[in-house]
Amino acid sequence: MASSEGFLTDEQREMLKIATENADVFSTSPRSPSGLKSPTRLMAARPIKAPANYKTAAEICVRHVRRTRSGKYVRVKKDGGGGKGTWGKVLDTGAEYRIDRNDPNYDSSEEPYLLIGSIVNDPLDEYKKAVVSIIEEYFSTGDVDVAASDLRVLGSGEYHPYFLKRLVSMAMDRHDKEKEMASVLLSALYGDIIPSTQISQGFFMILESADDLSVDILDAVDILALFIARAVVDDILPPAFITRAKLALPESSKGFQALQTCEKSYLSATHHAELVVRRWGGSTQVTVDEVKKKIANLLKEYVESGDTSEACRCIRELGVAFFHHEVVKRALIQAMEIPAAETAILKLLKEAAVEGLVSSSQMVKGFARLAERLDDLALDIPSAKTWFESLVPRAITQGWLDASFLKSFEEIGEMNQEVVEKMKQYKEEVVTIIHEYFLSDDIPELIQSLKDLGEPEFNPIFLKKLITIAMDRKNKEREMASVLLSSLHIELFSTEDIVSGFVMLLEAAEDTALDVVDASTELSLFLARAVKDEVLAPMNLEEIGWRLPPNCSGSETLDMAKSLVAARHSGERILRCWGGGTGWIIEDAKDKIVKLLEEYEIGGVLSEACRCIRELDMPFFSHEVVKRALVMAIENNNDKMLDLLDECYCEALITTNQLTKGFTRVSDTIADLALDIPGAEERFNNYVGYAQKKGWLLPSYGSSDTDSPLLSAAAC
Repeated sequence: MASSEGFLTDEQREMLKIATENADVFSTSPRSPSGLKSPTRLMAARPIKAPANYKTAAEICVRHVRRTRSGKYVRVKKDGGGGKGTWGKVLDTGAEYRIDRNDPNYDSSEEPYLLIGSIVNDPLDEYKKAVVSIIEEYFSTGDVDVAASDLRVLGSGEYHPYFLKRLVSMAMDRHDKEKEMASVLLSALYGDIIPSTQISQGFFMILESADDLSVDILDAVDILALFIARAVVDDILPPAFITRAKLALPESSKGFQALQTCEKSYLSATHHAELVVRRWGGSTQVTVDEVKKKIANLLKEYVESGDTSEACRCIRELGVAFFHHEVVKRALIQAMEIPAAETAILKLLKEAAVEGLVSSSQMVKGFARLAERLDDLALDIPSAKTWFESLVPRAITQGWLDASFLKSFEEIGEMNQEVVEKMKQYKEEVVTIIHEYFLSDDIPELIQSLKDLGEPEFNPIFLKKLITIAMDRKNKEREMASVLLSSLHIELFSTEDIVSGFVMLLEAAEDTALDVVDASTELSLFLARAVKDEVLAPMNLEEIGWRLPPNCSGSETLDMAKSLVAARHSGERILRCWGGGTGWIIEDAKDKIVKLLEEYEIGGVLSEACRCIRELDMPFFSHEVVKRALVMAIENNNDKMLDLLDECYCEALITTNQLTKGFTRVSDTIADLALDIPGAEERFNNYVGYAQKKGWLLPSYGSSDTDSPLLSAAAC
């Protein structure tokens, strides 16, 4: 209370002093208000009990207010845990803070986030791992069919270039035997499983990695050059690949050096084909006759000694697992001819099958080949059929012959007589058709006649008759026969039909020579001409050789054909071997096609261009017109050529088969065009879509992978 004179009492003065001192503490210290003085005397005068959770205003201000260096007051986070110029939370020590799960106050939400990684499987990595096992197994067994089947089952066709790269790179670090096996496998896979474009892409990938390969393989450059040369000789890689690849590789790279070595040391050498093919001299490069002689010798020694383990070792050392059917066939024939050796021979076959030395497929194939020859064998061995018919169920029961053979063998026996009668009638009819063709020179009419006969299984017999009759006539008919063969290959005949037909011709070469003096020379020219006309591939000549019986006189004719094909600059000589004939030489026809298309491009007269195509009179070669027209359209970005193709299709000048083949050939070379013509692939894809809408192409077109890689495959 104030005095009556207006002065403070002693009690009021004491309270004012305490408040002033506390205010000084607020303004000078950011710390907790531990220095506040309690107005004890005031509290003593007024004893009021505060609640337990009561906080004074001074305590609240000190807790949530801080003054910066500039003198301004700012609010900070709860517990002093943030803000500029603060010291952090009360419990912060500056050391690494760890959460104790055993702490009674543990809170799982305070745990830091944990990122859990998962492995994503790359399809390419899985493919690469799978093909390594396929290649290793192939190098162990040498079974081309199994390797091809495994690769087909594996799928992922877009990754096949990596298979080729891995196959060659693994073979480069092994012996010559594996290098030869790798080349043989590539030839077998070409076309059917690995498209030509992917072959080129795979080899280019190897060239790009040549620098890395040379670190582990000292002579990598020379080996890689030989692999490429072998691929060119085997016709699975076009010679143009070397030129294209050299443009795409640095001159200082090992891949560029390998291409130079391939070009100068191998492909430019005299008789380079034979040199390259025999360079590795591995077990797979043994000639057919040599293998057959070795098989005959080991069977003869086995019959004399009876040592089954030694015979199995000799079979294994042959290193030709894909030719074991020949062992089976010869062993069975020997058991027929020498009854005393039957028990030992059957024991050997059973042992080879149980050990897995001769696969089930090879065993079945050997029995099948013998079944096909039973009629001929019966002429010398009267009991051949009876003996064989009793052996088959025994072999199946003992478990070394697959039961599936029995059904096929029974069907063959039932149909044999019917087939003989049908074949006899077919031969009579096709002879008439061939004679009419030589008079009329009408290929479409002959093709229609064959379609009307409706016996495609007898196509090899037609080929044999055609060439046999042509050999006994003049060069004109021989040229007509070769021209017809090219057309039949496109329209009706498969490569297997043509191979089988030539095998039949070579097997009957001795009989043909009785009527045609120079039959061997003429037949070798027919074979070489078929290769140059792209009816057969060079590797088909090897296949024909494997299928010929031992000591066949046709083997000499086949060797002659191989020499003609392998000779330098042989193409023009072989194409002109008959000296004229019904049609123009292929090169002349190509020149005429280019000129007529150039004239059409300038003039744009559809009727005149169609007339020129009609006057070519080469319906079997119309695919070249399609190919050249598409290439010119791509090069000049001129869709006028599509109008010409549409007109030819509507007038039936160019068949669907020929259009499809023309588009296929451009598809094979589109990657080469893309190197020189930007946007070539896009234009071609547009043309394909247009052709499919118009119905020009067969439904089968595009069923295989036609995506263009970096480099193209074979150019025509």
